[in-house]
Amino acid sequence: MPQSVKLVSVGTAVPPYVLDQRDAARASHQAFSSRFGGFERLAKVFQSSGIRRRYGVRPIDWYLETRGWPDRNAAHLQGADAMFVNAATRALKSAGLAANDIDTIVTVSSTGIATPSLEARVSQQLGFRDDVERVPVFGLGCAGGVSGLSIASRLAASRPGSVVLLVAVETCTLAFRMDKLTKANIVATALFGDGAAACVLRVADKGLAEVEMSGQHTWPDTLDIMGWSVDPEGLGVIFDRSIPPFAAANVRPALISVLARSNLTLEDIDRFACHPGGAKVIDALETALELGQGTLNHERDVLRDYGNMSSPTALFVLDRLISTGLPRRTLLTAMGPGFTLSCVSLKAAA
Repeated sequence: MPQSVKLVSVGTAVPPYVLDQRDAARASHQAFSSRFGGFERLAKVFQSSGIRRRYGVRPIDWYLETRGWPDRNAAHLQGADAMFVNAATRALKSAGLAANDIDTIVTVSSTGIATPSLEARVSQQLGFRDDVERVPVFGLGCAGGVSGLSIASRLAASRPGSVVLLVAVETCTLAFRMDKLTKANIVATALFGDGAAACVLRVADKGLAEVEMSGQHTWPDTLDIMGWSVDPEGLGVIFDRSIPPFAAANVRPALISVLARSNLTLEDIDRFACHPGGAKVIDALETALELGQGTLNHERDVLRDYGNMSSPTALFVLDRLISTGLPRRTLLTAMGPGFTLSCVSLKAAA
């Protein structure tokens, strides 16, 4: 039997500052209630979000100050560097490898600008070789972790014997904006957290799971569903349409189409592992996939404990599934700007 690309390990990391949801609600009330007439109605999202706590690269009071792009991006670089190192170190240790064993690094991040990119910034600290190949990926948003896993697996397949490290790292909290009196910004302050996840992949006979297939579906005329606006003050979140109803109506046919390219059907999937963008998004995905309410339990747990961290969040879900035992076939999915659905099928190691 020929060897295939295996997911060898997963490592996760969060920044040091805990953002308790009750504290975040009080801080948002302090910042917005006197300036935004609809705040009290929108503030219910802090209770309905399903989130207990999140983590940020800065303490909560930092976000209440007026900040410009230079301050925010400096915080991104510092926080993302540290999380990159921590997540990568854990994934490498779990794989029994050192940084100088890595041949290719895929870095996924959409919440700040780093040129040189993050893997170059931490290369000396981690000990990557000077001939390591760097593949920074920007702009995939919440779909980035799953798309990054797809990219990393195909790079590993293209050079059997090479070792590929994927790191998805985001500092979503830096999009909290005191100057934006919008529904989208209030929702963002109730949902976003920071975090990183790393995976090691290689062609091998053993691993946690085999990467069986991957695919994407991009819906036309959907550029305004999700993304960033770019202002002197920093990145501002775009949620211009209601994502849960869109997911409920459109995810199932898109997945059927993606799976059919690999001669698979929805019935072949034993567990859907989904990016938990929010409590209503999880409900919508259970509806779309005709799952019983509560089926996506790990997704709700990750959302509760970490919030929406964008690209690494789906990999946090995968990490929890691995710890409890992967079923025969798991389909990892996430939706992101584009508007795009990305998925990767993983077969449990025999």
